[in-house]
Amino acid sequence: MKNLKNLTTIIVTYRTPKKIIIDCIKSIHKNVKILIIENSNKFEHKKYLKKKFPKINIICSGDNLGYGKGNNLGLKHTKTNYALILNPDIVCEKKFFNNLSKIISKKINFSIMGCQYLNDKFFMPAGYFDPKSNNDFRSKFYKQQIEPLTKVEWVTGCSMLINLGKFKNKKIFDKNFFLYFEEFDLCKSVIDRGEFVYTSKDLRVHHLGFKSSLGNNLDEKNNAINVKDWHWMWSSFYFYKKNYNYLYAVKKLTGKLFKSFLKMLFYSITLQKNKKDKYLYRFLGLYNSFMNRSSFFRGNS
Repeated sequence: MKNLKNLTTIIVTYRTPKKIIIDCIKSIHKNVKILIIENSNKFEHKKYLKKKFPKINIICSGDNLGYGKGNNLGLKHTKTNYALILNPDIVCEKKFFNNLSKIISKKINFSIMGCQYLNDKFFMPAGYFDPKSNNDFRSKFYKQQIEPLTKVEWVTGCSMLINLGKFKNKKIFDKNFFLYFEEFDLCKSVIDRGEFVYTSKDLRVHHLGFKSSLGNNLDEKNNAINVKDWHWMWSSFYFYKKNYNYLYAVKKLTGKLFKSFLKMLFYSITLQKNKKDKYLYRFLGLYNSFMNRSSFFRGNS
């Protein structure tokens, strides 16, 4: 597996608990370079990790750049031909890197290759932008009727292999996104220029999900949830506006804008604070995107 030396794993963290990071790192093959981008001005676990894993490189961004800009920073410092982007709450399956080595050896013509999930039969790791094609793929996927390596139009960004030779520069993610939809936007740009996105059955990971940057106390966790709700809606509108047009995005998401507003009012009246906050921040994220404002929200801290 010497070709794994031509691979760098990029892990973007933000105040991520130490155990989650360690579990992720332990699942990565020793031949693979590892680069951690900490989206703040201080990485609390630096001394511990450098002692335990001396070959790891750690860069602090100085600010919370989000998923896309954080990975762009990592790619800027990547000198290998391939980059594996992993969320810190990912643990690679035992045969993952053996299988990845075989894929690299075959010199498959791909720009992006997505992974699939162990013990998760309900979360789609890949699909198509056209609803009919996506439903057909979904049906085949759940029936386990897809090929080990299947051409798709999008893959999820928590674990994705990037062939850097296919990109003119390393700022491959749109910096206007802060959180969510960055990988869909990237995949759309790849498909639009006639290149290929795949999903691989042989690249399988455990995904803890929603645990890498929730914070250490209740206030921090609630703040993180509010940020996620806000940006989920902001990014969804921006994605459709950018890749289709403004009117398409309005048509697609006006219903969700009104539903979020009405649910916010209902849960305010019934004094259900957590649910009220959920729809408040979803409404605000979508409203600000409708108004062509930037993805500025970073919570209350």
